Amino acid sequence: MANTKRELFLKRRLRVRNKIKAMSNGRLRLSVHRSSKNISAQLIDDVKGVTVAAASTLEKDLGLIGKNNVEAAAKIGAAIAERAKKAGVEECYFDRGGYIFHGKIKALADAAREGGLKF
Repeated sequence: MANTKRELFLKRRLRVRNKIKAMSNGRLRLSVHRSSKNISAQLIDDVKGVTVAAASTLEKDLGLIGKNNVEAAAKIGAAIAERAKKAGVEECYFDRGGYIFHGKIKALADAAREGGLKF
C-alpha cells in the first residue's frame, strides 16, 4: 500500500462529492475548504455553475484573519447561514470534501444548522 496521505484525501473527496451529486436534485452545495491558516465555506449552485454565498476567515469585517480554530469555524458557519438566508436559500447539501467530520468541520456545520440551514 503505497498510498500517500494526499492520495487518500483526494479519493475520499471524490467519493463524498460523487455521492452528493447523485442525490442533489438541484439543491445547492455547501462546500468547505480548510487550510493550515484559514477556513472558508461557499454555497455553490452546480447547475448554473455560480457561487451564491461565501464566507471566509480572510474577510476583514469578520475579524478572523489568520485564525483557523474551532471558534473561527463556528463564526464562519454562522456567517454563511446568515448570507444564505439573505440569498433565499434554506436547504443545501454539506460537502465536507475530503475532510473528516470532526473538530473545525463539525463546528462549522453545527453553526450553520443553528443559523437556519437545513442539511
